[in-house]
Amino acid sequence: MQRHRPEPAAIEAEIARLRSLAFDALRRQWRVVFGRTPPAALSKDLLRRMIAWRMQEQAFGGLDRESVSFLEGLAHHCGSARRQLKLDTVLVREYRGERYTVTVAPDGFDWQGATYPSLSAVARAITGTAWSGPRFFGLVRPNSTTSTRSNKGVRGSRNGSWRASRPRADV
Repeated sequence: MQRHRPEPAAIEAEIARLRSLAFDALRRQWRVVFGRTPPAALSKDLLRRMIAWRMQEQAFGGLDRESVSFLEGLAHHCGSARRQLKLDTVLVREYRGERYTVTVAPDGFDWQGATYPSLSAVARAITGTAWSGPRFFGLVRPNSTTSTRSNKGVRGSRNGSWRASRPRADV
């Protein structure tokens, strides 16, 4: 028996209809498509995108094994900047005329005798405002989500205000 395959135009129209749905209607549509209640924290935009993805997956098929394997590999190897920094790496950042030195520790990041769970927590303590820690310390470029530098050391930026290096032997 041959399985009925929906027309791409019909799926496209259904996805276009999602754009006009209110938040509550999207949550109801999620229950229809996924068979369960949507997570409470999902935004309207994310609900819409995930429903559209699922509709396309059901109509045209999901990813092949090779693609799934490739994506899982990317997810496994592209962890946070914390996972890519080696223990005892020293990050140096000059901010508003002062030099700040942070050391990668087994349980976080050491700065001024305190251990912080993330670079973002250190950046927040330094600046008093919310910052992406990896961006503040120059480990990622603006508008980037993955590390763009090796974990063997980072030197220089456009204004030369930061660098990361391996621990010095004389410390």
